[in-house]
Amino acid sequence: MRFRPCIDIHNGKVKQIIGGTLTEGSETAQENFVSEQDAAWFAEFYAKDDLDGGHIIMLNRVSSPEYGPTKEAALAALRKVPGMFQAGGGITPYNAAEFLDAGASKVIVTSYVFQDGCFNERHLAKMVSAVGRDRLVLDLSCRKDGLDYYIVTDHWTKFTDVELTEQTLQELSGCCSEFLVHAVDAEGLRRGPELALVDLLAAAPIPATYAGGVASFEDLEDLRVHGKDRVDVSIGSALDIFGGNMPYHEVLKRIQ
Repeated sequence: MRFRPCIDIHNGKVKQIIGGTLTEGSETAQENFVSEQDAAWFAEFYAKDDLDGGHIIMLNRVSSPEYGPTKEAALAALRKVPGMFQAGGGITPYNAAEFLDAGASKVIVTSYVFQDGCFNERHLAKMVSAVGRDRLVLDLSCRKDGLDYYIVTDHWTKFTDVELTEQTLQELSGCCSEFLVHAVDAEGLRRGPELALVDLLAAAPIPATYAGGVASFEDLEDLRVHGKDRVDVSIGSALDIFGGNMPYHEVLKRIQ
């Protein structure tokens, strides 16, 4: 299990938000923390500890006026430490090269591939053709419907008809190099991870990173056990650098 750092950018600022409060057609969300430091500062901060493979996520819709400052903050962070971070948020075959050229190690994609509530195989093929399997990460962030997890898109506001299962992970693994999965209903709430989802990700044939709800070092041990030491973890709101109670450097000691 590795620690994967995150830099979430919303309205141009590095923030920690409650994921389930993003709404369709709005650029507002309930905030846990808003940093005075910019995204480039955080990128350099993580790079000093040699933490690669993290993700920079742009949380604004591409069509919104707020996307401009968010995109510029993301590009500045990528240029600060080229090759260290993946970039996601509104990525398509037509803009992916801009982020890769700026220094993204990989691009992260959800809504372009899972569009209008369905898996779009043609769009996935276009993404693979544009960037290559090795530089593509599929974001399979999901929410529960009953007892089952379904992939959600459009800033986690729309359910697709794609259930996240071991078969889904197997089938998609041939088209990308990693999975990133936010447990949306736990994201930012610091109430513990969704361990049933971690159990599922432990069966993924390629690297998978879990995010959502981690609040304590006991949670990290649960993740290690349920993820069979194969599932990496991203921690946001619970870290002291984002106003939480978990000392960042102690986290590194525990899971690096």
